[in-house]
Amino acid sequence: MDSILPTSDSAAQSRRLVAIFNADPTAITNLRTRLSALDAGGTVVPTTVNDAKDAPTCYLCCASAAYVDYAREELRNFEGSPATRLMLRAVLNLAGPVVRATGFDHQVQPNNWLFSTNIWSGLSPAEIQATTARLLMEWPGRAIIWRSLNEATDADVLASFANAGYRMYPARQVYIFDCRYGQPPVHRDEKRDLALLARPDYRFVPPDDLRADDFPRIEELYGKLYLQKYTPINPQYSARLLERLHEAGILNFFGLRGESGRLDGVIGFFRQGEVMTAPVVGYDTALAQEIGLYRRLMAIGMREARDRRLLFNMSAGAAGFKRNRGALPAIEYAAVYNRHLPWKSRAAAAIVRAVLTGIGVPTMRKYEL
Repeated sequence: MDSILPTSDSAAQSRRLVAIFNADPTAITNLRTRLSALDAGGTVVPTTVNDAKDAPTCYLCCASAAYVDYAREELRNFEGSPATRLMLRAVLNLAGPVVRATGFDHQVQPNNWLFSTNIWSGLSPAEIQATTARLLMEWPGRAIIWRSLNEATDADVLASFANAGYRMYPARQVYIFDCRYGQPPVHRDEKRDLALLARPDYRFVPPDDLRADDFPRIEELYGKLYLQKYTPINPQYSARLLERLHEAGILNFFGLRGESGRLDGVIGFFRQGEVMTAPVVGYDTALAQEIGLYRRLMAIGMREARDRRLLFNMSAGAAGFKRNRGALPAIEYAAVYNRHLPWKSRAAAAIVRAVLTGIGVPTMRKYEL
């Protein structure tokens, strides 16, 4: 267990990701994009380029999918508040044409690792400005978008983007479990989860013990949770892509193997420096909830964060679960540069930003989306 989650060379990992994806560009079956390695000052970041006409394209590279299609799926969280649900549905019906008019689907997106949560690449303010100038020259008709910047851990970064002419667009509320500078209190639910993880009915499987024939099952388990229980708008990763990302050290998978020898739970971690996320989580949703597979998987992540003094960005969703284990909420933003786009696009973008700030953020905070 001592070799898991190694610190990686971000530039080398970027190049590996680009090579893996370009060798099999349909391996995320609902994503169409062009991926290249961009030299951004002191590092190299994977960078996607998309046209508004690209389809099918999930929210990783498509603003209208992220802000309209995915938001429609989230309306299921308002069943207890019919009035709010009706109001938000009306807003989304009006929002579709406006979001498309922003031109944000016609985009270039640096530091896009093709995961729901990217990790900030560490550019200095001067490097942000220089990279922006280069992208404007190479892709003059596209919006420049950097995802996954949150108010809790990236406040200085957000200020640097604002100084470089970017505007911040609220995206979602994420949950942060930060062990970099000390150990957060161990909450009762975390203790119970660790006790559950220690039970002998499932064997903990570290990354080195995974087999090639586990990856079709990993694809299936991820699909059961993210695509079937939640929404098929989430990225649809193939087994072959997940295996190659694991082999390259971009993702590190841990599993829970039952007595039959089959994986019933899996979690894949992406780490850069002192920050980690878990973009791939899955378990057999047909099994009894009392088994606590999701609780055990999250316990693995929190244990790793504590043992290695990492910040665990637990992403969005399952708000009460994460709060009860000590994770703190933070609004996540996309930094968007669109000053070079036509005035109609900028006007539409201003409307979208006003709605997201005035309605979206209070709703996310109230309903913990």
